[in-house]
Amino acid sequence: MGLLSKKDTKLIIDPLTDDNPITIQVLGICSALAITAQLKPSIVMAISVVFVLGVGNVVISLMRNVIPSKIRIIVQLIVVATLVIIVDQVLKAFAYELSKELSVFIGLIITNCIIMGRFEAFALGNGPWRSFLDGIGNAFGYGVILIIVGFFRELLGSGTLFGFQVLGDPVTKTGLYAYGYENNGFMVLPPMALIVVGIIIWVQRSRNKELIEEN
Repeated sequence: MGLLSKKDTKLIIDPLTDDNPITIQVLGICSALAITAQLKPSIVMAISVVFVLGVGNVVISLMRNVIPSKIRIIVQLIVVATLVIIVDQVLKAFAYELSKELSVFIGLIITNCIIMGRFEAFALGNGPWRSFLDGIGNAFGYGVILIIVGFFRELLGSGTLFGFQVLGDPVTKTGLYAYGYENNGFMVLPPMALIVVGIIIWVQRSRNKELIEEN
């Protein structure tokens, strides 16, 4: 028997495709709008959520039988807040400029609907291993969308990736700019993140008609 059963594999695969927390469950939209103007912060946010949700799910699962139901939300908030503080301190220690760029958005991981939703819907009713798989699966699904949105917004809005010019120099008119190409300034504005997410949702539903809700 392999390390992962078929059910365990689905916990990782489904959030990447037909049960994505952003495009299907419509959770965590705020951060997708706020920090995806560039690719680097999108990746850092994705990694941060993988850590917080993966570890958080395990902690909640281990505590599930001793948490009084009346205070379970408070306990969940304490767990996620502790993990977010760890992420914030690591960023300040090793990537201070990036931590300033993300600033309040790292703290807002605490209120990310995906994290609290997985604590409630899965970790409280399942063992640590399956909870860990569910956590990293949903975090990866969330992160993939952030990275896709960040990639296209930075590339088309600034002509860069990770801050490096990849389409040429817009000042000296080299590369694509020599042929009249201009950066789309709208791509770096928050509303364009919502439009890019909308396009991803449209593509996903065009590939799988079962995802289309009936009126």
